Order: sequence, then C-alpha cells, then structure tokens
Amino acid sequence: MELDPADLTQDVTRLFEDLARRRPEQRPVVPGECMPVVDVFETDRAVEIVLDLPGVGADALRILIKSGVVLIVGEKERPVPSKQTPASFHLVERDFGRFARAVRLRGAVDAGQAKARLSHGELRITVPRREERRGQGLLIAIDTGPPAATE
Repeated sequence: MELDPADLTQDVTRLFEDLARRRPEQRPVVPGECMPVVDVFETDRAVEIVLDLPGVGADALRILIKSGVVLIVGEKERPVPSKQTPASFHLVERDFGRFARAVRLRGAVDAGQAKARLSHGELRITVPRREERRGQGLLIAIDTGPPAATE
C-alpha cells in the first residue's frame, strides 16, 4: 500500500500540532526549519534509523510508522545567549527549528514492536523485520466432510 503524499503532509501537520499542545511553554514556535542527518541500515533482523539530534529532548519529538514509512517530526530550539553578558553572533552554522524526516521501509516489518531510544544526542529507531508472507504460496486444506448448513 502506497502512502499518499497528501496523507504524509496531514500526518506531519498533525504531529506538529501534537508537539505544540504538549509543549505550550515552548511557544512561539522556533522560526525556520532544520534537516538533521540520518543513517538507515538494515540487518537480517531489523531496520535501524539513526538521527543526530543534539539538544533535542524526547518531549520535542514524535515518531509515526504508517504504510511502510517511518515519520520523525520534531523541533530543535535555538539556545538563548547569556543575558548577563551581551553577545552578538559572529558565525551561525547550526540548524534550529522544525524538522520532518520520512524513511520508507522495504520488506515486511513488525511496526508494533518498533522501539526508539534517545541518548547523548542520538535518536535510534529499531524496527524489527518479520518473515515476508506476500508472494508465498499458501496451501489450503480440503475438507471432505458433508457440506456446511446454510441459513
């Protein structure tokens, strides 16, 4: 089943709204967008998705698996310079703001057993594989008893 891009957009919007409801003290929203780097690798047992998210807490993240796509939505806050000592920026290279990353999964996975861990600025999502059942033959048993009664 293919995921409709309009559905994906609605899911992203819904997850951002959920973040806003759960973090009302963080309003107004950080302006801008950022694009955290992501690695995706797979073993015979699982697909692992790893994002670098330094400074992002679990309360600023939402993860959704739908129609073979893992959707990671979050918000990275810009730190406030010290108010005790006036400062001006000389160089700004770090990204801040909202982000959404989508990773399409190939093959059969067990989304119900997926796990996510945020530790030391790294988000690691593990989605276990399961045996592919599509395309395999399924032998149907033949009953030789009397026909079932119909109502």
